[in-house]
Amino acid sequence: MRLRDTTAPGAGGGFESCGTPPVVSPAASREPRGAAPPGKQRMSERAVPPDGGSGPVRVGLIGYGLAGAVFHAPLVAANPGMRLAAVVTADPERSAAARRDHPGAAVLPSADGLWERAAGLDLVVVASPNRTHVPLALAALGAGLAVVVDKPMAPTAAEAVRLVHAARERGLLLSVFHNRRWDGDFLTLRALVDGGRLGRPARLESRFERWRPVPKRGWRESGAPGEAGGTLYDLGSHLVDQALVLFGPVARVYAELDRRRPGVEVDDDAFLALAHRSGVRSHLWMSASAAVAGPRFRLLGGAAGYVKHGLDVQEERLRAGASPREPGWGAEPRERWGTLGAGDAVEAVPTLPGAYPAFYEGVRRALREGGPPPVDPLDAVAGLRILEAARVSAEQGRTVELAGE
Repeated sequence: MRLRDTTAPGAGGGFESCGTPPVVSPAASREPRGAAPPGKQRMSERAVPPDGGSGPVRVGLIGYGLAGAVFHAPLVAANPGMRLAAVVTADPERSAAARRDHPGAAVLPSADGLWERAAGLDLVVVASPNRTHVPLALAALGAGLAVVVDKPMAPTAAEAVRLVHAARERGLLLSVFHNRRWDGDFLTLRALVDGGRLGRPARLESRFERWRPVPKRGWRESGAPGEAGGTLYDLGSHLVDQALVLFGPVARVYAELDRRRPGVEVDDDAFLALAHRSGVRSHLWMSASAAVAGPRFRLLGGAAGYVKHGLDVQEERLRAGASPREPGWGAEPRERWGTLGAGDAVEAVPTLPGAYPAFYEGVRRALREGGPPPVDPLDAVAGLRILEAARVSAEQGRTVELAGE
């Protein structure tokens, strides 16, 4: 089956995280293991907005590091149906930056401040270190607020299922920020597959490779299990999610995890081979130690292949301070287009515009109009189970079989 996407109290602090057309959730027909009975309402079916459906969605953002400042805050601010009401960070420099960037938002030193003003909020965005995702999301749900969690949703699949249950029990929306579903190159690849331009897909090669020879020594490179650091969870979360969206559930996982740079405590170079139940194979590379990067995508099919180099333009534009409201947002220059063809018959394929703003428009629509979230949290659970299987594979040197969905 092809997957489709639709379009703890007191634990505050100076948190940070790395972090189009509407699209149907790959997990829409699945239940998490140990899920509530069929009669229980899914969080994606919640139809009654928290304030009756009027006015902008009022957002509290936890964390103003890379994810909060570069991704979530600008995307929320760019949506006319949303308002960034509060930012949580204990870091003085980040507090000053948040006040400068978003003068209409309250800047709070602790998440406790959000729970105290929960009546004036509709949504909490958790963009803090991975170890805090679960307790903060649970606290937000406990305060009666919808939640968006940055990827990875949780350090483990079991903890992610716990969040799913908590959202269901309260009838609240829960979604995960898998923004790479709206990369322009990925949207292009999906369109080519759906249009039959490659024939029957056989093998996907997908890469996020960086050259960072000197480790940053932050929490992402900590060896503590609860941190969920390393390239597997940081970059692999995106690559696995994209593979699942394209080609569906996975039957077998093989992985290689390595520490290439001196002094690192976690994997900084990884390879995953996924055997999808659809028959397609996905080979995924993620690295912080790649002196020369390979193609971002290479997809081989029975009739043609598609090759694309370079990363989506939206992150670099967000980092440069550009607004998603600017004309031509997400458009890629011609020289960065990918190619499609077979043998010597190859043509350039225009890259569809990237569309990160579609994620929060999907959240707004789900809260104000009812319907599914832009990313079903069950998709994130499925991805985490693959990442966990990858760790087992690398540690034991074997292929891991996954239970059928």
